[in-house]
Amino acid sequence: MIPEPARIAGSTAPRLPSDQVARFRLLQEIHDATLSGDRAAGAHRPVISASWQRSLAAQVDPEDFRPPIVYPADEIADVRSAHPLHSVLTPVRDLLVSIADESQHMMIVTDADGVILWREGPAGLCLRADPVGLCEGTAWSESAIGTNAMGTALATDAPVQIYSAEHLVRTYHTWTCAAAPIHDPDTGRLLGAIDVSGQLETLHPAMVSLVNATAQLAESRLRERMEHQDARLLARNLPQLAGLRGEPHALLTPSGRVLAAEPLELWPSRVEVHPGRDRVRLGDGRDAVVETLATGYLLRLPREPRATARRPVLSLSFLSASPSARLDGRDLPLTLRRAEILALLALHPEGLNAEQLALHLYGDEGNPTTVRAEIHRLRAQLGEQAMRAKPYRLCAEVDADFLAVGAALAAGDVAGAAAAFPAPLLARSEAPAIRAERDQQLAALRAAVLDRGDAAALWTFAQGEPGRDDLEVFERLTRLLPARDSRQAVARARLSWLLSEDE
Repeated sequence: MIPEPARIAGSTAPRLPSDQVARFRLLQEIHDATLSGDRAAGAHRPVISASWQRSLAAQVDPEDFRPPIVYPADEIADVRSAHPLHSVLTPVRDLLVSIADESQHMMIVTDADGVILWREGPAGLCLRADPVGLCEGTAWSESAIGTNAMGTALATDAPVQIYSAEHLVRTYHTWTCAAAPIHDPDTGRLLGAIDVSGQLETLHPAMVSLVNATAQLAESRLRERMEHQDARLLARNLPQLAGLRGEPHALLTPSGRVLAAEPLELWPSRVEVHPGRDRVRLGDGRDAVVETLATGYLLRLPREPRATARRPVLSLSFLSASPSARLDGRDLPLTLRRAEILALLALHPEGLNAEQLALHLYGDEGNPTTVRAEIHRLRAQLGEQAMRAKPYRLCAEVDADFLAVGAALAAGDVAGAAAAFPAPLLARSEAPAIRAERDQQLAALRAAVLDRGDAAALWTFAQGEPGRDDLEVFERLTRLLPARDSRQAVARARLSWLLSEDE
């Protein structure tokens, strides 16, 4: 019968006696007491307690070892040759096998699921390991066979040593093992684990450090291999990249890592490409054309044909608490500084140079070099069809809410201007030119709605910022609104509150 998951108390490891027999008996006592719910002389280490909880929750029977066979003997060779760790087996073997032979341990390498792919060691020890399933093709994840160094190292993504009765399954109480995970340097995903296993009498406390160092060596060799493949991929495709003549593009490794790009800041560090598809949607909403190479992918962002007469539409919503921008219906990631630059260029359609932008953004202390760097990133984001240089200017069709307010005021449409003005221009901006434009626009709109005496326009203005806190606005509303108008009571209540705040 499989026991219910045990509530394992305690977080400190027991003081293990130096005598092998006494050490074995103490851990055996803790093992049996934990499973039966009795009190014991100590408790397992936290890493062991947590592993037991996972193993028992997976319905692993402590009295039944039976590791499942995933790959039969006639399939294991093909699985090995296709596995990424096959390329680094030689340095791993050179470092571990001779030591394992001398210390009567076996070297084991698993895949990411804990299936043993390679096992090497003394012939006598291997003969003792075969009957308990410590052989190629068997699964050693925690969910398959409970707490063990290979499975626990993969589950925790950390090196670990498991001794004697720290194994959940009783069959392995005469074994000790140490394992460490190995990662793909490209994607960071787990590739498998390296393990050294042996009988109790061969235990050495430094074994886990040796195994971890070997795992790091394997990752280092995988990284060298990756860098060599990157260099070959780049060299093979340099002529094609040069032929694009500035067209935005990115060269990807087979895993989707961006190896080279133009311009670099336009691309993410990794793109998920689905084999067989000729387009991919980037994180910012752009579509890139996918060209499958012999190794890897080439992504391109084709320019719009020069013959097209349509200009892109740049929509700016800057009269709100959260400014936003869209280019041809596509949301643009927006920082406050980029919003300020877009606002200034929209207000100056003839264009501004770097010195003028620096003055508008920072005052006399502005640095044109800083502005040029920000403009470079913004132009890469918008594209040449929407923004040009020398001077910097917007060549898209600009649809901006703050420009709409100005146009409505110029046309005498006070009600329309009030309706289009929920909040001041880029309220968080401290740029001198933005602050001046914000103050001027607010003053002009306020004066217009007060002078016009239009109750509807005045009420609309009073619902936004900063009209809702304007004492004069609500005084005028209480005089203009008819007594039976439901808004009259609201205006009087607001006026009363504003007067009390001023006292």
